Amino acid sequence: MKPLLGPTQTQLDACVTCGLCLPHCPTFRLTGDETASPRGRLTAMGAVADGVVEPDGTYAAMLSYCLQCRACEAACPSLVPFGQMMEGARAHLATVRPTTTGRIRRLLVGRLLNMKWLLALVTSFVGLIQKLGVMRLLPRRMRLARGLRRQRVFPHSAVGVHDLTPAVPAGSVALLAGCVMDQWFPAVHDATRGVLQMAGYEVDSPENQQCCGALAAHEGAEIDAARMAVRNTGAFAGYDFIVSDAAGCSAHLKDYGHWADGGNSVAERTRDVTEFVAELIASGQLPASKANRGQVAIHDPCHLRHAQGIIDAPRAIVRAAGYVPVEIDPDGLCCGAAGLYLVYEPDTAEWLGDRKAEQIRQAGPRTVVSANPGCEIQLRAHLGGSYRVIHPIELYWESLNR
Repeated sequence: MKPLLGPTQTQLDACVTCGLCLPHCPTFRLTGDETASPRGRLTAMGAVADGVVEPDGTYAAMLSYCLQCRACEAACPSLVPFGQMMEGARAHLATVRPTTTGRIRRLLVGRLLNMKWLLALVTSFVGLIQKLGVMRLLPRRMRLARGLRRQRVFPHSAVGVHDLTPAVPAGSVALLAGCVMDQWFPAVHDATRGVLQMAGYEVDSPENQQCCGALAAHEGAEIDAARMAVRNTGAFAGYDFIVSDAAGCSAHLKDYGHWADGGNSVAERTRDVTEFVAELIASGQLPASKANRGQVAIHDPCHLRHAQGIIDAPRAIVRAAGYVPVEIDPDGLCCGAAGLYLVYEPDTAEWLGDRKAEQIRQAGPRTVVSANPGCEIQLRAHLGGSYRVIHPIELYWESLNR
């Protein structure tokens, strides 16, 4: 593993403090405060690295307030790797200034999310409180449960996902199970398997895989993130492609060269399901509907749009499903989910979620596609039950089954 304890001097020197990142940063736009901007955070990282200031509580708050949406990376002419630098800075902070809250957060994302029985228990609890209608009694930080809906969208699909395995596969695909996707978004996995099998691919989900490690990396739990990367590098060996149907996970898998020996092989074979399926539609391996089924609002997850530069693919999939994509936010500003951010920075997450929900309402369509689980949860919580929020691959799979 390559240690991340603090940004390197080369990375710090890459920033020329031009300020082009500022209008793209959600927290700077909200506060107008330089300390809440990428430039301000990088300046603080440099001061800590030079020993000018101590990594104290103020510094910790600056790092914690960052959504790690990486919109600044997409706007940066110097290609400053801000995401990696934030991970390194948080890992360093966790080492030199450990706190009880930080330890709990790192325990959650580094260990507990890999316990499937625990996630199943939490899922059952959320389902119970939803049925009892006591959601309003939950503490505000737990209101994200409003956005959890554990259901299969196509329980009676005309085309079963297990009936499509090709006699001569076009290639082999390892599907990332993820930490929450199996429990909270099984319909997305079903749709992904069905579509890829229809295109002629043999799809497998290796049992010895673990959570991709993205959340652990974001929280500074570098040892756990590296351990998961090593485990998955072995689990995904031998497959032609590695596909993730969660944008945050595909972005992290593409960065595995930074986390594990042999990780570059994972990075090179990883595809987000939206880019993979869009390529298959463009090549004619998957069909495109000629129907006119109405409009669908497009939400761009940060780790799809900013971290991976994937913008056209979800729109191509929506069009292939027979719908007209409707834009809601030309800036692609974060919705406020950002992993655990909506738990430990609820005020900012609430403001960003309300802003995004209002943009969707003004756009008109009652169906919204988003390719990341955290974003789906956030949008459902802020839009309410009169809106349908699903993954683009679900929408496409539904159209194929019509």
